[in-house]
This record gives sequence, C-alpha cells and structure tokens, in this order.
Amino acid sequence: MGADAGRRVEVANLLALADDLVGVLRGSKDGEALAQACDGARLLRSACRSESGDLELQVKEYQEKINSLEEKLDKATAETVTDEKLSALQNEMEEKLQNEQQLRQDLRAISKELDSLDLQRASIEERRGAVKKKEKDMLKAQSMLSMCVSVTNIMPDFEDQDKISGYIVDKNRKKIEKFEFEKTTLPVEICNKLWEMI
Repeated sequence: MGADAGRRVEVANLLALADDLVGVLRGSKDGEALAQACDGARLLRSACRSESGDLELQVKEYQEKINSLEEKLDKATAETVTDEKLSALQNEMEEKLQNEQQLRQDLRAISKELDSLDLQRASIEERRGAVKKKEKDMLKAQSMLSMCVSVTNIMPDFEDQDKISGYIVDKNRKKIEKFEFEKTTLPVEICNKLWEMI
C-alpha cells in the first residue's frame, strides 16, 4: 500500500504537470504576443537605426555648416578694422576733408583773383586801345599842324594856356617873330592880324 500511495502522488504530480502543460499550451496566445513584441522590437530597432542614420547625416551637415560659418567669421574678423584703426582712418578722413575745404576756399580766392585780373586786363586793353587811338589822333594832329605850319608859316605855342600865342617861322621852321593875343580877343581880329604878319 505504501508503494501504491507513492505512485499515486507521482501520477498526481504528473497529472498536475500535464494540466500545467495543457494550460501553457492553451496559453499559446502569450507566445504569439511575445513573437509580436519581438517583431515590434525588431521594427523599432530598424526604425531607430534609420532615424539614427538620418540624425548622423543631419549632424554632419550641421557640423559642416558650423565649420563654414566659423571660417567666414574668422575671415570677417580678419577683415574687420579694429577700433583704433577705424579711429585713425576717421581722423585721416577728417584731415583730408579739412584740406579739401581749404583747397576749395583757396580755389575760390584764386578764382576771384583771376576774375579781378581779367577785369584789369580788359581795362588795360581798353586803355591801351585808347592810348593807341590818342597816339593816332596825335599823329594826325601833328601832321595837320605840320601842314598848317608849312602853309601858313605860323607855329602855335601850346605851353602858354593863358594866352593865344605862337611864332611866325621860315621854311626851316626857324622862329622869326613871336605873337601873343589875349583870350578875350575875337577870333576874326586874331586871323586878320596873323594874315597881316604873314
């Protein structure tokens, strides 16, 4: 009897194990869920790898852009003028502007001086023309006087402005006789007396 009881316990255990196995086999839905979870995990891992690759490409592109911008920044920094240099350039520019203003003022002064000189030149040319005309008129008057002296043998004296005076001359214009008339004397009387003298 003792041996039968031991076998019954083993069979009971075996039946319990079989029931558990049947329960596990009936619970194959858990295996399917596990398989689906594994498939999901595989899909998730694949998506993560793909996303990771895309992110690496983007990071690489951004790094290249950052490097390019840093190069541009370094170049711009190298080309930028320091405050001291900028201040020196501004001072130099202000000096040049002042020099330009001074040159413009000098140019205006020279321009005015040139205008004044042009006016003076025009005035001198006008006077020169007047002098030439007077010289021409004087030559005419001298020629006329010379002709009158040679025809009438009378040479007027223009130095004495208070009287009408002059000389009667010979053919060589040698003074022969001096004459004087008051300015109040009538021109007809002067002519008659001169004709008498000649």
